[in-house]
Amino acid sequence: MNVLGNIYLTWRAGRGMRRHKVGVISRYGVDGVRFNYIISPEDAVKTGFTPYTDFPDLSKTYTENVLDIFGQRLTKSERDDIQKYYDFWEIKPQYKEDKYYLLAHTQGLLATDNFEFLADYSPLEGLSFTSEICGLSHYETPSNVLNEGDELQWEYDSSNTYDKEAVKVLKNNMLIGYVKIVHSGVFYKNGGNFLKIKVKSVDKNGKLNRAFIKVYL
Repeated sequence: MNVLGNIYLTWRAGRGMRRHKVGVISRYGVDGVRFNYIISPEDAVKTGFTPYTDFPDLSKTYTENVLDIFGQRLTKSERDDIQKYYDFWEIKPQYKEDKYYLLAHTQGLLATDNFEFLADYSPLEGLSFTSEICGLSHYETPSNVLNEGDELQWEYDSSNTYDKEAVKVLKNNMLIGYVKIVHSGVFYKNGGNFLKIKVKSVDKNGKLNRAFIKVYL
């Protein structure tokens, strides 16, 4: 079993809105990578979802240039601060040229759209990845509650109506938010109960805007 499984393309209508799993990127054969949508045309209309520009057909399985196209979202390795970038996203040195791995770990985040790439991980020895706490604005967490390096607690929330693998994030029994969809699934796998969460970075300016966390075993 590999630590890194499929990568899910997720989308939301806007900041603070619920994320939807709309597509999946998977490896096959020796070097093959394919992409297909998992959202139905009906749900696409209902949520206002528009397909990724380079992959316009919801019914097609794409097998050509998948990583080259999605890889355009990755930060260029020529940047002077690239090592800081690698360190933040938990990039292991041997995978710096692996676009699949990089896309999974960095989430392919861009400020210009509402897509994110969230990987399905397995709780194996050495697992460590960066995620983000969701729902901060909903729970109105005070800005002084979270600080870099804080160890947090987590709880299963399998009765959640939006995500059957939801995981609550808490500090001193205070509900702060949730682990991102897809990333939360690793906690439900065999051995996931041993996972730990630590605050990696906090963006606050009078209020708590974003909080990135390290999930590790």
